[in-house]
Amino acid sequence: MITMLHLLAIDAGGTSTRAMLLTGDGTCLGVGRGGRGNPVSDGVDAAAGAIGTAIAGALAHAPDVAAQEVAAVTLAMAGGSIAGGAAAWLRPTLDHLGVVAPSRVEPDLLAMFTSGTHEPDGYALVAGTGSTAVRVRGGEVELTADGLGWLLGDSGSGFWIGHQVARAVALDLDRRGPATTLTPAVLETLGIERVTDHDGDGRPAALGHLVSAVYLASPLRLAALAPLAFADPDDEVAAAIIAEAEVALAQLVLDVASPDLTGPLVVGGGVATQPRVRESVVAAVRAGGISGPVHRVDDGLVGSGVLALRRAGVEVDQPVFARLAETTASRRG
Repeated sequence: MITMLHLLAIDAGGTSTRAMLLTGDGTCLGVGRGGRGNPVSDGVDAAAGAIGTAIAGALAHAPDVAAQEVAAVTLAMAGGSIAGGAAAWLRPTLDHLGVVAPSRVEPDLLAMFTSGTHEPDGYALVAGTGSTAVRVRGGEVELTADGLGWLLGDSGSGFWIGHQVARAVALDLDRRGPATTLTPAVLETLGIERVTDHDGDGRPAALGHLVSAVYLASPLRLAALAPLAFADPDDEVAAAIIAEAEVALAQLVLDVASPDLTGPLVVGGGVATQPRVRESVVAAVRAGGISGPVHRVDDGLVGSGVLALRRAGVEVDQPVFARLAETTASRRG
């Protein structure tokens, strides 16, 4: 019976990791959580530990299912090809948990897409700390735009917005740009007191502290400033930054668009799912010919389950997809 098939599906991210144990009919039996699970950014040992914690949590919800009964492990993550496509680095962790099944790495962006739809063709836009758009055809990623990281790309992403916010505040403090409510918000966030004193170079002391705070931290920390751009809708500087991000994100989708593929469009990530951003992006891509339904997703967990089922030879139609989404949502609590 198909329900006797047991699979493990993992959505391993740079912030957190989620794992599910599911059956062949698309029923999620349990969800476990772990820490940062990307071996490229965090190292294989730390990533394997986080993934192991998530798997153990998922298995704990189904004590009647032995780890040895799991038929396959599907791991959706970024940079899988760099870390080892067969996830050989994860083998010791799986063995320790008693999971003897083979593992397979899938693109995290494909898992995000399949978290929103069971359709084999369409588009996904993911914009959180970074930003990427993909075209999916026949259940596989056919074309990707951006996702090049903070130094070379990630247009319209949380990092990009945070960077523009920091630049706007620096220009304000340096008296070379317009005043903005972003300035007190950023200084408060970074623990910098705005005083009238100047340093030895004739610059405001607060500007010197801002420069030090930005340059001494990881560039990706700038993404933490992105929410400040949405805080005051009446601030012209912040509004201009968000408007430019919206244009950039819509262009990413249009860059992967094909005239013979109208949708659906799956949208994920903290920036892309902001109501204002999502509405603007959808309007722009509609004008560009993408007319399919739009689905919002929080992560790639459901999609990793879809991929696990498909790789096991299970047809994921609308009823199976709905069952997987519903039971996963109920197990998350």
